[in-house]
Amino acid sequence: MNITYACPACHEGVRAEFDAETRELPCPHCGERIAVGSDAVDDNRIVRCLSCPSTDLYIRKDFPQRVGVTLVILGIVGSSIAWYYSDLYWTFGILFATALIDVLLYTLVGDALMCYRCNAQYRGVKEMDTHGHFDLETHEKHRQMVARMSSTPQA
Repeated sequence: MNITYACPACHEGVRAEFDAETRELPCPHCGERIAVGSDAVDDNRIVRCLSCPSTDLYIRKDFPQRVGVTLVILGIVGSSIAWYYSDLYWTFGILFATALIDVLLYTLVGDALMCYRCNAQYRGVKEMDTHGHFDLETHEKHRQMVARMSSTPQA
């Protein structure tokens, strides 16, 4: 299994391989080590995030959102140009081709497990179906928690 996360000490991106016997995640940038509890993984199922103590995880497609948005924008721009030149076949052909590419990418691309709190990404997890898909209420709860913690003065 592969984990991508931001180091809590230096905030640099870290990608590491993880298996059931791994007990800590080292940061190659600052040397900080995150201890992984024995309760974090249970028979190839991630129970809680390895880089933070959160148990709120969700499944999403492992595909860069910028690429998907760029594909949609190109389809809209291309079909608009064809519409401007009154070419109805090209207009709908471009729209349908864009939709077909989107459906193909959706079916071919795998899933990734994400943490609501620290945005850690897990790939190659065998039993991620036990976690739900994105929930806006849970996301908002964690977003507000981070906002409150950053506005609270440190002693």
